[in-house]
Amino acid sequence: MVTRTVPRSLLVAALAGAAIAPSAAQADAPTGRLLVLLREPAAAGPAAHASAARAVIARAGARPSGADVPQIGLVTVRPGPGGSLGALTAALRRDTAVRSVQPEYRLELRAAPNDPALTQPETASGTPPGTPVEWAYQREGLPHLWDVTHGDSAVVGMVDTGVDASHPEIGPKLNAAVDQDNDDNLPGGTDTVGHGTHVSSLACAATNDGQGMAGAGGNCRLVVERSDLTDSSIAGSIVDATNRGSQAVNLSLGDAGGRPPVDAFVSAIDYAIAHGVVVVTAAADDTLTDQGQPASLVQPAGTGPDLNANRGLSVTSADFFDGASGGGVGSEISMSAYGSFDTFGGSAGPKGIFGAFPVQSPTQLEMFDLSDPLHPRPPCYCRVGSSPYAYLQGTSMASPQVAAVAALIRRLNPDLSPADVVRLLKQTARQPGSSAHFWNATLGWGILDAGTAVDTARRVDRRPPSSKLRAPKLVRGTRFTLRWSGRDVAAPGLTPSGIRFFDVYASRSGHPYHRIAHTSRKQMKFRGRRGSSYRFFTVATDRAGNRERRPRRADATTRIRR
Repeated sequence: MVTRTVPRSLLVAALAGAAIAPSAAQADAPTGRLLVLLREPAAAGPAAHASAARAVIARAGARPSGADVPQIGLVTVRPGPGGSLGALTAALRRDTAVRSVQPEYRLELRAAPNDPALTQPETASGTPPGTPVEWAYQREGLPHLWDVTHGDSAVVGMVDTGVDASHPEIGPKLNAAVDQDNDDNLPGGTDTVGHGTHVSSLACAATNDGQGMAGAGGNCRLVVERSDLTDSSIAGSIVDATNRGSQAVNLSLGDAGGRPPVDAFVSAIDYAIAHGVVVVTAAADDTLTDQGQPASLVQPAGTGPDLNANRGLSVTSADFFDGASGGGVGSEISMSAYGSFDTFGGSAGPKGIFGAFPVQSPTQLEMFDLSDPLHPRPPCYCRVGSSPYAYLQGTSMASPQVAAVAALIRRLNPDLSPADVVRLLKQTARQPGSSAHFWNATLGWGILDAGTAVDTARRVDRRPPSSKLRAPKLVRGTRFTLRWSGRDVAAPGLTPSGIRFFDVYASRSGHPYHRIAHTSRKQMKFRGRRGSSYRFFTVATDRAGNRERRPRRADATTRIRR
């Protein structure tokens, strides 16, 4: 690999962000709107949804406000002039066309290519010598992942604060930037906060372009949904990212916990999973056992240690020293990835994970405005200045790396379901200091190991083999030879398991078929009866247990003369 160096100013900001004391955790803010799920089936189509929604709104005296998502029957409303939220809730719940009514809230953000950041040393005080700026990618096995697949055609959906479409790390990677923010009229390709740009770059920054940084997903593409972080906007964003071809959707956001399950979230996640999407969420940015929604919806309480609970992934943060770095803990944690260098607020190394930051305003503050309700917890420790890069830390930085790997695996092995990918990522995660495979309350099933994950995914064979038998059409004697061949193929880039054995079936003169051989060989002697006719076929089974379907017609027919 040839590496071209660029000025250090392209990699890090000119100014170091000051350490700030974490602000008090903000409660999830109600929006004054209601999430209404209708009973009409999604299969009825947008027109039926619109008709049903208009009728429900008219009967309740409501007015539409917020996202409308026909695919899951969601309409968002607020009271009409002079109406109250409580009265509207009661009226809607009495309507037989409505299956769910819930108040809406606004969530909070979770705080080897030739790209120089992969090789140039990190110079922050307390960093061990020889540590590159993008140290996490080496530790997570991403160079081996990139040897297997460059990530072409993989798509990661990002539900976040938008993205700076002018950023050189982001612009070339955008399939779509969609505005789902109901609070302003800015396009989807803007990011006034910075969080969405940073998170998107960790997944799919322009890679192997000789400048800046690499994204975990190599050549993967981005669908960015610019959300105002309200429940309806997030649900609509999940559905839209799914409809735009994402293999994985990343949600580096969440509420403070304690709310009943948001039915619109559940329906949107169900929709994504049903369409083959892996849902990856950031765990809480504090050492809490309640990870809040949507993390607690994909990995509910008590299910973290269960390898068969594979609705999605709740990802917490690990640090350079392979310890927990202040993110969520407990039975709602699936696994972890690197989200900081030291524990939150620690003194060693850089104050976060290196990634892209908006370039639209060269005078951008060195840190997020603490009065901003979208501000991540804990505060940003970043170097910004005039450089389009920054250091941020938190579970927000961990989950997009996992989402990118999930998308690449789904693309590499399309026979794997979302649940298969979730289980595989947990099974291949690395527990520091141990070769054993186990779950614990701080790192879940362990730290992302993309190299082992992709090697495992390549060997997962879900496609049955094929076989074909040959026999003479007419014979004079009663003994003749049956011969057959078989093939076990896999999708490009995958390794077939190979045929283990063949079952040979025969039918005499129209009688039912019966098995005459179970063998790994490819020929056999057969003795028949004079004046009879025989039909034959084979069924192959591979070493992964995939069994060929019984053919509709015989492979060969033989008639024995009298």
